[in-house]
Amino acid sequence: MSEPSTLAGRVCVLAGGSGGIGTVLARALHAEGAPLVLGYRRARERAEALAVALRATGGAAVVTVGGDLADAATRTALVTAACELGVPYGLVVLAGDPARPASGVATQAEIEASLRDNYVGPILLARSFAAACEQNGTGGAIVLFSTMQGVALFEGSLGYAGPKAALVHGARLLAKELGGPTDVRVNVVAPGVTAAGMAEKSIRAGKYDRFVHGGAIRRFGRPEDLVRAVRFFLEPDNYVTGQVLTVDGGLTLRRDVVRQ
Repeated sequence: MSEPSTLAGRVCVLAGGSGGIGTVLARALHAEGAPLVLGYRRARERAEALAVALRATGGAAVVTVGGDLADAATRTALVTAACELGVPYGLVVLAGDPARPASGVATQAEIEASLRDNYVGPILLARSFAAACEQNGTGGAIVLFSTMQGVALFEGSLGYAGPKAALVHGARLLAKELGGPTDVRVNVVAPGVTAAGMAEKSIRAGKYDRFVHGGAIRRFGRPEDLVRAVRFFLEPDNYVTGQVLTVDGGLTLRRDVVRQ
């Protein structure tokens, strides 16, 4: 007989939880008995369909909350929904924007929009969620999503990589401030080229084929690779905080050894 999941009954908020990676994560956490709050910005039908599918399997409750993370009302609604389901424990922020500039060079407006989507909204939600965890006195685990471009230098990604790098630093600052007796841990997952979410369009276009054909990585990432990383950080007895786990198959280490 398998042992019960350590996440059973622990409320988790998945901001951006109905996308390619979020869907796999939501299914995995719900299967463990975690009540879920699925956040979405525009894809309401997709989020509702996922919620209906999860509820149909029985088990823990699932609710959806829509809105932009950069809006205070949305952040409040997400945290409130978590508190209504029980004691908030886990927050995973998958939301963001690839910030692809229209003209090839990011304009001021595009950089400001990227900062709002990829740093301001996620980091303020993390802070609000941490406050709710502290108020309940039960600790918690926060996982933010950066990118390989936020931890290594990829030319042409200024508008996207800058805010994602700021997110890494902000997460570490939160981890420092929230450590100790509060037991709210903050960590970051930095995906590489993953066949889901933001990179899927680029993979279909062949943008990253050279890294596989040239031997830098043996395959593109899968949602399951990232789910394992998130699940590690969500484990209640985890002893890790303020860290970044780059899940890229070694691409940031080996992108300079691509064979032509």
